[in-house]
Amino acid sequence: MKKIASALVKYGIPIAISVGLAWFLYKNVDLAAIGQSLSQDVDYWWFLPVVVVSTLSHVLRALRWRLQLCAIGVTPPLHAVVCSIFGTYFVNLLFPRLGEVWRAGYIARRERASFSLVLGSLVGDRLSDTVTVLLLTLATFFLAQDAFLKFLAQNDGGQSTSVLVMSAVAVACLAGVALLVWLYRTTSQNGLVRKVQAVVRDLWNGLASIARMRGKWWFLLYTVLIWGCYYLQLYIASKAFSFTAGLGWLPVLVLFVLSSIGMAVPSNGGLGPWQFAIIFGLTLYGVGAFPPSVPYDAQASAFAWLVWGVQTLLLIVLGIYAFIHIAIEGAGHPHGESQAKA
Repeated sequence: MKKIASALVKYGIPIAISVGLAWFLYKNVDLAAIGQSLSQDVDYWWFLPVVVVSTLSHVLRALRWRLQLCAIGVTPPLHAVVCSIFGTYFVNLLFPRLGEVWRAGYIARRERASFSLVLGSLVGDRLSDTVTVLLLTLATFFLAQDAFLKFLAQNDGGQSTSVLVMSAVAVACLAGVALLVWLYRTTSQNGLVRKVQAVVRDLWNGLASIARMRGKWWFLLYTVLIWGCYYLQLYIASKAFSFTAGLGWLPVLVLFVLSSIGMAVPSNGGLGPWQFAIIFGLTLYGVGAFPPSVPYDAQASAFAWLVWGVQTLLLIVLGIYAFIHIAIEGAGHPHGESQAKA
């Protein structure tokens, strides 16, 4: 019963979130209008460079993770690490967050390394992404505060409420930082506090290990390039739609940050939270209304659905390629011997 309950929590909640948000976003939208927008407002040729840039981001992520693997004495060839990245996103489409476990298991088996050691290398990998999103969020919050204030004023009925909300967000951020510092330094013997403190220390050690590793500047460069590719693919995609082609770099940055936060919500491949974030972001710049409720909002919905669909289709194709490659490689090496390091 405990295993069944655990499985329901792990996989049932993400499915429920995806289905619930998708229903909320599209229950009042004219699907025929979305189809019309997709046929009249889109230049599909723009998605060719989107696919190229998106694939490049995965290869860069593989290069970055390989640095961390080498730092712990695990030296797989690049093609194996690339396949592990492709496979991770494919698995996450079906079972959110399980892809990282599969990735660590694949590399550990292939290289005959410790699973826990390989899995531990992912702490710094994921934590660096979290720090990047936080920094981007703070920067975007201040750069685009006029758009947020305008939206809040229109929907709250007054500027004072908008300022209050912004102040609450700032206070919450400061309180969060203060809490993390306290958890890291406290000597409290409370059981729950000690467990949370251990997690915080592990995360900090995972981040600090990046500063001590060889090739740390390459790690930082790859991080910038990875997130630059993420942003660029959304910016290029915005050019494909007649109603977003005129958006500048800042509105697209707002969409990018909001969608990145949306991807943190457990769901199947971002279905639901990603569209929710994108439609809300487009609302800030006059495309549609939030929540969508009239045919005009079909444009924002068409944008969110098509961009997500192209990215998801690419992940499926790359995932299939990865598993076919792994199967062929395994057939050629039935005992799991590592190939010569590339």
